[in-house]
Amino acid sequence: MVISDSCHRYRGLPVFGQLLTREIVRYWRSRQDLLNALAFFVIVVTLFPLAVTPEGRLLRLMGPGVIFVAALLSTLLSLEGLYKEDYHDGTLEYLVLQSGQPMTVVASKIAAHWLLSGLPLTLLSPVLGGMMQLSGHTIMVEFWALLLATPTLSLLGAVGSGLTVGLRQSGVLLALLVLPLYVPVLIFGTSAVMAAAMELSYSGQLALLGAILALALPLAPLAALASVRVSIR
Repeated sequence: MVISDSCHRYRGLPVFGQLLTREIVRYWRSRQDLLNALAFFVIVVTLFPLAVTPEGRLLRLMGPGVIFVAALLSTLLSLEGLYKEDYHDGTLEYLVLQSGQPMTVVASKIAAHWLLSGLPLTLLSPVLGGMMQLSGHTIMVEFWALLLATPTLSLLGAVGSGLTVGLRQSGVLLALLVLPLYVPVLIFGTSAVMAAAMELSYSGQLALLGAILALALPLAPLAALASVRVSIR
């Protein structure tokens, strides 16, 4: 009932659908933040050939790492808006403490963040892979690695964002909390793409990225909900 009151425009959809639609509309209204994060991703990768070297062999060597680090930092930039607007106007407290479905509330926020942040990054990556002169096969592996990695970045980031949502200057603390959690994703993602570039087997690294995602899917929303509750009480 409380969720229906909050999402009255989207009645007729399942509860998760109502909340997800509300989140997507909310992000669309403040789309400048998401566009800034995507622009950051593109600019960082674009600057490397200009600032370091345009030589193809070196770009192919650095490309996988540069693209993954840029995706990771871009995701970090967009995390600050995950709960903040709803926290300041009281909607987050209303939904989490009184809705009766707090896990659905948190899950819808994480899903919307990935759909509007992680998925566009993944779709843009083949273009940037071509800019870094990666081969077609390597670009394909990079795409699949990011498709497995970016949901994990949103899931883990939701935990840190929940812990810092009540703080005024939360950016640095959020980075300190979240970046160590991102390290395994960065290592296995970059390793998979590097292995593909050297025509070695990369299935093990992709399997590990999938295992991390499978572990994060049920556990991270629980931790994110706990962190949000700590911040709003």
